[in-house]
Amino acid sequence: MNLRFPPALRFRDFRIFWLGLFVSVIGSQMQLIAINWHLYELLRGQTFTVQLLGRTVELGAEALGLGTLGLVRVIPIVLFALFGGMLADTRNRRSLLLFTEGFDVVIAAILAYLTLTGQTTVLHIYLITGGLAAMNALEGPSRQSLIPHLVPREHFGNAVSVQTLMFTTASIVGPALAGLIVGYANVGYVYAINAVSFVAVVVSLLLMRYRGQVAAASTGLGLNALFDGLRFVFRSPIISSTMLLDFIATFFSSARTMLPIVASDILGVGAVGYGWLATADSVGAVLAGSALATRGEQLRRQGPVLLACVAIYGAATALFGLSTVFALSFVMLMLVGAADAVSTVIRGTVRQLSTPDALRGRMTSVNMMFFMGGPQLGELEAGLVAAAFGVPFAVVTGGVATVVLTALIAWKFPILRRYDTPTPVVAEATA
Repeated sequence: MNLRFPPALRFRDFRIFWLGLFVSVIGSQMQLIAINWHLYELLRGQTFTVQLLGRTVELGAEALGLGTLGLVRVIPIVLFALFGGMLADTRNRRSLLLFTEGFDVVIAAILAYLTLTGQTTVLHIYLITGGLAAMNALEGPSRQSLIPHLVPREHFGNAVSVQTLMFTTASIVGPALAGLIVGYANVGYVYAINAVSFVAVVVSLLLMRYRGQVAAASTGLGLNALFDGLRFVFRSPIISSTMLLDFIATFFSSARTMLPIVASDILGVGAVGYGWLATADSVGAVLAGSALATRGEQLRRQGPVLLACVAIYGAATALFGLSTVFALSFVMLMLVGAADAVSTVIRGTVRQLSTPDALRGRMTSVNMMFFMGGPQLGELEAGLVAAAFGVPFAVVTGGVATVVLTALIAWKFPILRRYDTPTPVVAEATA
């Protein structure tokens, strides 16, 4: 059997960084799943009433509480993402990552301590979730903008595929481990593991030979630098259209945040089943990502493939919302993950290779507001709709809306329908 080693992993600095991120993302995925279940348990059985159109409506606190997590995560993204992009373009990216990852260790350790000592409240969960989201908003542009310097340009597409494969593999391992720990032990141990996992990224950054350089020192941190990034994004139709597509899909098809309710109340599989269900989309993503990572050539007709993947993503989400059988729910989430993995590789490759290095941080920060803001706001939207009309209705309508709006974007942006291969505008990546 002839196995092909992904070309990007042949480069030492990228390989070290990839391994450090792999460990860290496993911990982060464990905490993401654990926090959702923890909050669900804290709010389980609680309800409250509101006046809506002259009627008294009773809302479930669990669904609304889980949806509010999305709002808690998106506020720091709005506040800090653009600033993080400017920092990435005007400061040493590696040094910035060392600072933010170190801060992540402290925040995650505080949550572990509070939980293991029985002091955690809903407010604690919201505050610490917001703190971690703020650090992610600051570090995200630097982390993504660093990759083109760790592999040659001709292997950057493969680096994106390998990164996607790493994230999706971690999204299988993390939730599965979290489900077991939450089901049989204290959720606080999950938070402690996450705190330790951030150390892996710090170690990888310290071991790298590449010490970084400032991409655009002369631009400073003022409004002009900010507007330069915004102008570039919104004057580049292929970049802005993929960001809009990303936002729509993740806003309307945010079914993941409702998984604790689906697992417990609809499928009846409990905490351990919830952990396995949370891995389903990642299983599909790993299968698709593995195929992409071992390809020697680049995907062709990327625009049509991207549009098709997002439409499949929405359709599978809608079918998941209709399911009352664990096996069918698992398969539909696998399909969601596979479609998302392919679209993620296409979007990431096109954006990074179509952006000059001096603007990569700011482009990435704008993208973060779409890529991360979409699912977080989508969680709030799903929570509100689910609290009022039930979880199945919220999931199904979100999936259908994604399919319809994808068709609208395909009609509105012919450049996206015809898009084939990216034309890099910069070639400064190093081995």
